[in-house]
Amino acid sequence: MKNYQKYTRQFFEAPKTAMKWTQKSYIEKAPQWCSVDLRDGNQALITPMSLEEKIEFFKELVRIGFKEIEVGFPAASETEYDFCRTLIEENLIPDDVTIQVLTQSREHIIEKTFEALKGCKSAIVHLYNSTSLAQREQVFRRSKEEIKEIAVTGAKLCKEFREKYEGNFSFEYSPESFTGTEPEYALEVCNAVIDIWQPTENDKVIINLPVTVQLSMPHVYANQVEYICENINNRENVIISLHPHNDRGCAVADTEMGLLAGADRVEGTLFGNGERTGNVDIITLAMNMYSQGVDPELDFSDIPSITELYTRVTRMNVNERQPYSGALVFAAFSGSHQDAIAKGMKWREEKNTEHWTVPYLPLDPSDVGREYSADVIRINSQSGKGGIGYILETRFGYNLPKKMRENVGYLVKGISDHKHKELMPDEVYSIFKSNYVDIVSPINVTETHFVQRNGIEATVSFEYNDESIVSSASGNGRLDAVSNAIRSYIDVEYTINTYTEHALEIGSASKAVSYVEITDKDGKSFWGTSIDNDIITSSVKALASAVNNMINENNK
Repeated sequence: MKNYQKYTRQFFEAPKTAMKWTQKSYIEKAPQWCSVDLRDGNQALITPMSLEEKIEFFKELVRIGFKEIEVGFPAASETEYDFCRTLIEENLIPDDVTIQVLTQSREHIIEKTFEALKGCKSAIVHLYNSTSLAQREQVFRRSKEEIKEIAVTGAKLCKEFREKYEGNFSFEYSPESFTGTEPEYALEVCNAVIDIWQPTENDKVIINLPVTVQLSMPHVYANQVEYICENINNRENVIISLHPHNDRGCAVADTEMGLLAGADRVEGTLFGNGERTGNVDIITLAMNMYSQGVDPELDFSDIPSITELYTRVTRMNVNERQPYSGALVFAAFSGSHQDAIAKGMKWREEKNTEHWTVPYLPLDPSDVGREYSADVIRINSQSGKGGIGYILETRFGYNLPKKMRENVGYLVKGISDHKHKELMPDEVYSIFKSNYVDIVSPINVTETHFVQRNGIEATVSFEYNDESIVSSASGNGRLDAVSNAIRSYIDVEYTINTYTEHALEIGSASKAVSYVEITDKDGKSFWGTSIDNDIITSSVKALASAVNNMINENNK
């Protein structure tokens, strides 16, 4: 691309650290979570949520398990202010939940913020000002000392107003645009704020390190976080928080590496909603931990219902490939993938395994409210016999013989290819049923009787070309005798190759299903299937279905 020379690296690497975070391979415990959907997420919406929608979303965040929820910037507008007051005055905040509000470092804004929080049982006042080189030079045109003074003044005002207003308040400070700030200077500003607030074990302070704009690779951010963690004043009483945005598509990686580097807390949104490319997606973070055997302490066991609420109140969509949440993230269209998943599921059932190791599925879809038959195995022209057989078995109870799965698979794939569309499970079943199950033309067997004579003798009543026929013949078994009786009247040549049966467990445990394969004189295979309460009747009708398929194919 042209013009790449006009870009340069805007981040500042941290002074050399031990990089202890690189020795860790996974996050051992859940961080403190703070949802910023109702503030950072809401301000990024084309149509911001109404008061009623915000309340509904707030209640859902509480149900999921968030203990800290940023509810707005109450000094910014009456809507934000009214929402905060509604939560407090209508007693909508559970005792174990803390709300959080954002404020700039300006006296009248801080005062308005405390007015909005009056009487709140537990609230975090989140103070911020931008500290980056670009903001200092271009926006504020102030020195480092002047920018630091903005933070210090705001910290002092927060402390003063806390004494004046009824409520239980704690503090958070963000050096906005942290990733574009010299780490030594960011540390200097944060320490100056901490020195004002004087945190204790019972009154801890949050220092938030926002990736306001993503400027570097994730490991650079991790080093910056580790540097702050190792050098911040009063570390034992300071909660280090992360707030990554996703400009480079690395918000999840930034956050995970930042947690390895020593951070304690994460601010983010459901599905990654937020300005520009959004915030870090807390669902992805939480489910990444979950899939590694770590309790995320948030409940995402019904992602479809969370998605429905989110899309309705935000008017935003969830991408079909969004990790864990998208409509297609568990879907397998590829035949080889479907076969591996089907075999993995069967192996898991046979072995009764404790841990989830199914190929191509890093997570059990049912753990997030998804269904295997509807969400995992998806049928189109790329699908294979394993996936199609899996749908017929798990959804409809037909455990097709291995050779028959291939036959059915080619038929279903061909139809999907011709229609240029995905086939739903009911469509797959309809194709199977209409092409294999109880085919009654041109031969329709209506009655069979057996006697022990010369092996087994069968008397078969059937309709053929509008004639009623009764034919008898002997064989080395019931099915062979019926076959001989049919062939003694109808001039057809075939060999019975396969016969299997099983109970049809889905729908009715009392029914049996039979599968019969025959080959004609040229070795071409034809299959038939039937279901009946009587296993003999089922097998006879399956044979007739296979013979009918052969006759119909040869008469085309």
